[in-house]
Amino acid sequence: MQQPLRFPKSRRLTRGSEFRRVRTEGKTVRGATLTIGFFEVAEPSTTARAGFITSKRVGNAAVRNRTRRRLREIFRMHQHKIRGGIWIVTIASARAARGTFHALEDEWLRLARRASIFVV
Repeated sequence: MQQPLRFPKSRRLTRGSEFRRVRTEGKTVRGATLTIGFFEVAEPSTTARAGFITSKRVGNAAVRNRTRRRLREIFRMHQHKIRGGIWIVTIASARAARGTFHALEDEWLRLARRASIFVV
């Protein structure tokens, strides 16, 4: 039986200092609707952690929350493919709110492959 895929708070980036660290010390890959920033932590044995940014340019609160929920679900479904010890920040552009779930997923997977964060 397959283990359920969860995305507990321990796998989320929650502090501003964590987001800043990814921004300053990490690398960035840009796409049409998303930008992925990633940072390799010194301890590769830890699980991957993710954070999501949707600014007010994306839309009103309902639109931003829907976009964030979609991004969290994409990460949750693909977290087992990501190498350990990586912090990921996904930034949604205004176009991301107008895209479908599958379009966002395709974009995120394409950017993640370009960033080489998947386990080989």
